[in-house]
Amino acid sequence: MKIRRAGILLPISALPSPYGVGDFGPEAFRFVDFLKAAGQSLWQILPLNPTRPRYGNSPYLSFSLFAGNPLLISPEKLYEEGLLPKEDLAPPNFPEDRVNYPRVMAYKRVLLRKAWERFKPDHEFEAFYERERDWLEDYALYTVLEEESGRPWPEWEESVRHRDPEILAGLKKAYRERIEEVKFEQYLFFKQWFVLKSYANERGIFIVGDLPFYPGYESVEVWSNPKVFKLDENLRPAVVAGVPPDYFSRTGQLWGNPVYNWEVLEAQGFSWWLKRLAHNLKLFDILRLDHFRGFVAYWEVPAGEKTAVNGHWVEAPAQKFFEAVFRRLLNPSLLAEDLGYITSDVREIRKLFGIPGMKVLVFAFFEEDSPYLPHNHEKEAFVYTGTHDTNTVKGWFERELNPEARRRLDTYVGKSLTAEIVSKEMVRLAYASPAKAAIIPIQDLLGLGEEARINTPSRREGNWEWRLRAEALSPELSSELYELACVFGRSP
Repeated sequence: MKIRRAGILLPISALPSPYGVGDFGPEAFRFVDFLKAAGQSLWQILPLNPTRPRYGNSPYLSFSLFAGNPLLISPEKLYEEGLLPKEDLAPPNFPEDRVNYPRVMAYKRVLLRKAWERFKPDHEFEAFYERERDWLEDYALYTVLEEESGRPWPEWEESVRHRDPEILAGLKKAYRERIEEVKFEQYLFFKQWFVLKSYANERGIFIVGDLPFYPGYESVEVWSNPKVFKLDENLRPAVVAGVPPDYFSRTGQLWGNPVYNWEVLEAQGFSWWLKRLAHNLKLFDILRLDHFRGFVAYWEVPAGEKTAVNGHWVEAPAQKFFEAVFRRLLNPSLLAEDLGYITSDVREIRKLFGIPGMKVLVFAFFEEDSPYLPHNHEKEAFVYTGTHDTNTVKGWFERELNPEARRRLDTYVGKSLTAEIVSKEMVRLAYASPAKAAIIPIQDLLGLGEEARINTPSRREGNWEWRLRAEALSPELSSELYELACVFGRSP
């Protein structure tokens, strides 16, 4: 990406929709049109993987790293294909501004079952299965077994946990119909996604995707590939992942995911990771690598700890890994999430392979001459006002900015700021930055407060629920953004 660009961060799930959660339907296409009219050329989304209420509905704690989230399938698109009758396009009254995940899951499950009953497997479906069978076979079986048992894989019978081939063959035969239905749901997901992505690309909009670093422990990846994780003889995590104390938490973040066994991964030529990256590079134009520092060194915490404080850093074979990535995947377009505690070795790996990093403005004013201040940004960087893990700019200004940091901010912009104008001023700082890409969360473009926050790290409930109201994408906002993009050389 050589030229200066501007874009918006908005998860698919946060799009307007009458069906309780954002999806790949008409409002997604309308948002692409809005981006083009507003002089934008980047749309950054969050991971598209399946979510579960018991995992906090987090797309970063999915039970599959390859599958797509069936909740994002558009009922309107199913109707257009003749897979739903028109009367099924009258949904119950879902909240407009929040996602009620249990209700949406129950509702969409009924619609997808009706679509399956109308569907006749064809060449296109069979071709999809053949392309994706490497991960799809295990995903479909896992999904059905979890449904049937009501429990995740660590609580299954020993023969199934340890993947006895004869037992698994019998289960595939016993649940054949439902397994095919799960494959069908994935077929619909990817078919609808690629139609939307093509529509965006044809209009000069590039999709920035997001790759979670770890799978959840209760995931199909850990069940089907236990050797690439540090598990004990009972397939329980010996150590778990997290990050040390930082901006987000004084006790660190204890994620609880099993960590990778990089010795095994390296011995396999990193094939598991290469398959995963290749899969996601088909889905997105630019791939953000979440927790980039984990490729260089990761925070390992003994299993059973209550916080992440008592962890330690463990080195990973970063240079060998990225040499394999760039050799096999032909110079992929990657973006490093290099926030938090970053050491010189992480910066060296990022620069060695020409992977741009992130600059976040809500981090910029807590210290003198912070690397996040716009005048310190590298030209290759991506600049943000905030991310899905931070407060909105208005919420940050009202709740988190101490007096000294507020003084620095006022001095930097040359005026005394208020909660009503701070978001616009921060957006201008991002657009004026030397960084080649400026991506702004939609909440900051609308000047919304803490109520519109997407995620609060370490909070167990209430995350990933915020949704955009359709009327917010106004012609006035489009014109304002287009003017900013032109003024700061970010319009295509």
